[in-house]
Amino acid sequence: MRHRDTGILLNNEDKATFGYNLIVPLVGKEAYIVGMRGEVLHQWNFPLTPGNYAYLLPTGNLLWSGRTTEGPPLRRGKGGLMREYDWDGNVVWEYEDHAQHHDFRRCPNGNTIYIGWEPLPDEAAKRVIGGIAGSEHEGVIYGDYIREVNPAGETVWEWHFHLDEDIEAHPLIEVCDREEFAHANACFPLENGDVLVSFRRTHTLAIIDRATKKFRWMKKDVMWGTTHDVQMLPNGNLLFFANGIYTPLNPFSRVIELNPETGEEVWDYRGQPTWSFFSPNISGAQRLSSGNTLICEGQMGRVFEVTPEQEIVWEYVSPYFGGYNWFGLERGGSGNSLFRCYRYAPDSPEIAGRVKSPYLG
Repeated sequence: MRHRDTGILLNNEDKATFGYNLIVPLVGKEAYIVGMRGEVLHQWNFPLTPGNYAYLLPTGNLLWSGRTTEGPPLRRGKGGLMREYDWDGNVVWEYEDHAQHHDFRRCPNGNTIYIGWEPLPDEAAKRVIGGIAGSEHEGVIYGDYIREVNPAGETVWEWHFHLDEDIEAHPLIEVCDREEFAHANACFPLENGDVLVSFRRTHTLAIIDRATKKFRWMKKDVMWGTTHDVQMLPNGNLLFFANGIYTPLNPFSRVIELNPETGEEVWDYRGQPTWSFFSPNISGAQRLSSGNTLICEGQMGRVFEVTPEQEIVWEYVSPYFGGYNWFGLERGGSGNSLFRCYRYAPDSPEIAGRVKSPYLG
């Protein structure tokens, strides 16, 4: 582990997948395009800290969420203001929902889908199993909803966990508080309109059928130790970050490729030794065009690329440190955490013609 150093720690140019990295510090109000040698090539500035990340659209615009001070009194992953910025930092689209948290995605049809919180009705809250008794937020449990809005901001589809699924079938992890059920942290829209979701507090990955609003596929595994950033690869497999907390083993993280048809884990990455790679929360991964995998070890602010044989060929630690601010209250300490990180190929529609590393000549 070399986490005390920042910037580029390793760049094996023969094996790394060349591209431009989008770095969005959780503690700042900026987003950066960073080259393979750590050079900052572009920057956006925002009015708020992120809630929790941003990513580039095929137009070259940036879809971002900011953490507002209004809305439910929950802090983990809160957003509230979603904006689309052009390359020059102009706002070209905006949607506000102070209950929005964690993830938001632009759908193939041009709509935007996101996760939100809502207080569970008393009848539904009584059906929540597990968690630490008496740890509700002032007696309230907040549940997840998923909402899709069109460019005009009109709601075209909604899903509510407590209305559309069986609460009793999804007990909370026993050591978690009962403020949230079930802490969705990723919503990945599929081409057919279904939605792939990660639920941290129940060790669950699921696909929501758009028409029936029921889980048409689901898998739970306590050995994953909670999950983040689930996505479907072009081959139909799922890629996700397994945090490795709340398991019977000593904590360590993995990135897993799962065949949803067979339930087989067809590939994974883990640290050598295992304790050298661990983020108990946030984090993600991206399968690159070369077949390598870009991994965001979120709590450490570390981003690294590995080959299918698990060789690390590029490594970066965010140099952007700062204190956290929750609802206007300063939280002590300094961190460089990242929720996710993305790399874009030079000829990709997201980045082509917009930046060029000075090292390319």
